[in-house]
Amino acid sequence: MQPPVEPPPSPWHFPDPSTADDDLVAIGADLAPGTLLAAYRAGLFPMPLGDDVDADEPPGWFSPVRRGVLPLDELKVSASLRKSCRRFEIRVDTAFTEVMRACGDPARDGGWITKEFVAAYTELHELGWAHSVEAWRDGELAGGLYGLAVGGLFAGESMFHRQRDASKVALVGLVDLLRDEHADRRLLDVQWRTDHLATLGVVEIPRATYLQRLGVALGLPAPRAFVAE
Repeated sequence: MQPPVEPPPSPWHFPDPSTADDDLVAIGADLAPGTLLAAYRAGLFPMPLGDDVDADEPPGWFSPVRRGVLPLDELKVSASLRKSCRRFEIRVDTAFTEVMRACGDPARDGGWITKEFVAAYTELHELGWAHSVEAWRDGELAGGLYGLAVGGLFAGESMFHRQRDASKVALVGLVDLLRDEHADRRLLDVQWRTDHLATLGVVEIPRATYLQRLGVALGLPAPRAFVAE
């Protein structure tokens, strides 16, 4: 087993998110691998600011006051979703960039994943930090999700589907991959709770609780599925 490659450290310093009054903690910096890893380790994640995505605008760095997380033992799998799971094959890291591009399809409502984000996270993927969990059917990519695995943290970024339930099946697959001897201390972060994610078991926790759990999770080994052999 080979650990992911640690990139050069970031020259940027992020403020302590626990001192922020809003979800938005900072603006600026860059999307270099070292910067992204430093941000996630500090409880932050980047997104473009505003509704009009502009590659020339600096990213915003967020740490929600109320953080959306999915407790691994509280995933809600309906009977219909369990049936759908049997129709798909789960793969890991076989189509990372395709998954990102599908998540960033400008035809989707709220699409914000620019080519700069695709390039940045693909570089993290090549270093062994960013991963995709994919749902395949009949040899075609039907849906999936991507995020970062940093120790016991999996920071989910986005998901998509081309066939019914495929993104949900990928999420079920991810939870299965995270359920190991460290499952009770792993942290599956989904950034914000939405009504849709709530139907799958996502809950909100205070930022302080999230940061405390993050500190524990970062000390764990990454799940075996996300460690290159």
